[in-house]
Order: sequence, then structure tokens, then C-alpha cells
Amino acid sequence: MNNTTVKHIVCIEDEPEMIDLIQLILNRRGFEVLGAPGGKEGLEMVRKTLPDLVLLDLMMPDMDGWEVYQQMKADDSTRNIPVIVVTAKAQNIDKVLGLHIAKVDDYIAKPFGPQELIDSVERVLSQKTS
Repeated sequence: MNNTTVKHIVCIEDEPEMIDLIQLILNRRGFEVLGAPGGKEGLEMVRKTLPDLVLLDLMMPDMDGWEVYQQMKADDSTRNIPVIVVTAKAQNIDKVLGLHIAKVDDYIAKPFGPQELIDSVERVLSQKTS
């Protein structure tokens, strides 16, 4: 059994179709993807499951991705989990600049292609293990 090699990803995203799409793309590549429809729920899920990676949407109604990110980094148990931020193309350039300063692991702009998502996830996860 090679169950230990399955990577767990939490996708925090307020659009169910986007979660479905990300699950579809990444499940095919052998990743286990849990979806959380909002920041508060996502943060709880991350704390409970301690995934290998978090895909984080910035714009959510209940708690924005920036807040989720800061709370993850403030918590010892979740501080070292890599985060890929998913953001709409022209959105909040100041936030994106903030992410560079905050050392976010990567970010992808919506709409993205399946290969772009896979490349980003695999790149970030390979950096984590090396």
C-alpha cells in the first residue's frame, strides 16, 4: 500500500464550482482534496486535518483569505503548511504585493488552466519535501 504518499490538500474557496473543478483536476493526479466553502470553516478544517497544502481564495464573504493566512501563520500547528493563493486576475494588487512580503508559497490567478494548477501544486509540494 502506498497510502502514505497521498498528499492532502484543503481548498478554501467560496464558489462550489471552483472547489469541484479543483477536486476534479487534482483527484486525477492522486491528491486528496477537501473543500471548505468559507474562511472560518477552512481554518477549522486546516487545524483539524493538518493538510500538506492549502489552496486559498482571497475574496470570501465571511473571512477573507488574508485573514485565514495570518491566522494560519500565527498558529504553531499550521504555520509550516504551504499556501497557494488563488486570486482573480486584476484583483487587489496591493494584496498580491502583500503576499510577496508575507512569503506565500505561490499564487495562481483565476481563470487558470488545469496544468497551471497541477504545476503550482507539484512545485510547492516538492519544495516542502526537499
